[in-house]
Amino acid sequence: MITFVDSAAGERERGDGPRCLDPQLWHACAGGMVQMPPPGSRVYYFPQGHAEHAQGQAAVDFPPGARLQALVLCRVAAVRFMADPDTDEVFAKIRLVPARPQDADANDAIAAAAAQEDKPASFAKTLTQSDANNGGGFSVPRYCAETIFPRLDYSADPPVQTVLAKDVHGVVWKFRHIYRGTPRRHLLTTGWSSFVNQKKLVAGDSIVFMRTENGDLCVGIRRAKKGGIGGPELLGEEDGGNNKMMGARGKARVRVRPEEVAEAANLAASGQPFDVLYYPRASTPEFCVRAAAVRAAMRTQWCPGMRFKMAFETEDSSRISWFMGTVSAVQVADPIRWPNSPWRLLQVTWDEPDLLQNVKR
Repeated sequence: MITFVDSAAGERERGDGPRCLDPQLWHACAGGMVQMPPPGSRVYYFPQGHAEHAQGQAAVDFPPGARLQALVLCRVAAVRFMADPDTDEVFAKIRLVPARPQDADANDAIAAAAAQEDKPASFAKTLTQSDANNGGGFSVPRYCAETIFPRLDYSADPPVQTVLAKDVHGVVWKFRHIYRGTPRRHLLTTGWSSFVNQKKLVAGDSIVFMRTENGDLCVGIRRAKKGGIGGPELLGEEDGGNNKMMGARGKARVRVRPEEVAEAANLAASGQPFDVLYYPRASTPEFCVRAAAVRAAMRTQWCPGMRFKMAFETEDSSRISWFMGTVSAVQVADPIRWPNSPWRLLQVTWDEPDLLQNVKR
């Protein structure tokens, strides 16, 4: 059974904007590689990276002759953690204020330290075909059942309980958690099919369970990546009608519009505050990067032949791995529009390129 769904649906029908999320739930859904800059910290804003966030649509039309900067030092004025009302995809709205290079950066360390909070217990699982079957249940990994879910009374016959989990919109879902079978295993039965149907889940999507500090259980979703990076996510009928994301809409859902990128770049270059939307699951690089990290990277005298190490995460964000490679070239990606830009400056030949087929970021 589902509770409070009607009120949430009413909010969508009234056109109310996405609500702000608990930052811990947002980060659990975003994945372990995502490091959002806290308010008060300083970052470098990269218009080229922002433009990649809008890929899949028309190219960003930066005004010809405009004196746009390849990277702009900014102070993070505010961060709003949000989720798409239709797909549950998490995103952030970041308010940036251009800063002067000579401004003191003592607050960076303070803001970064404040952001290093203990992460709550969470677990993510990629749904199998059986999990996503409308008439089936969800096979709960033992670790999740024993560390994230409320304690189960194993002396009962069978051990069973009702689990309440709140999603990113504040909707509470009710599941029946039972321990049964041969060999015995943890299952979510009653309530799971309704959740799958309402959320339009398919095999390959991931579900995230998180337990808050006060013991409440939260549930989030990471959609399986479909189509190109960034840009719109197609919601039309695909794969013979098996793409349940189509709903009744049958259209592309635009994340970031090219004109929004052009406006942000212009405001940044003129020293005016501006807002950007960042979708951590879009498989595009972060374009608001900690100022200290950028300065450290730019102090390095890069040259071909240098060894290079970079962290990547798997598609479901369940694991982070380090990959080694060799710098094969150091050259500006777009010398005409963005001369001397450090964005995508390095070309790397990876030691194990085949393994990178299974990573997301």
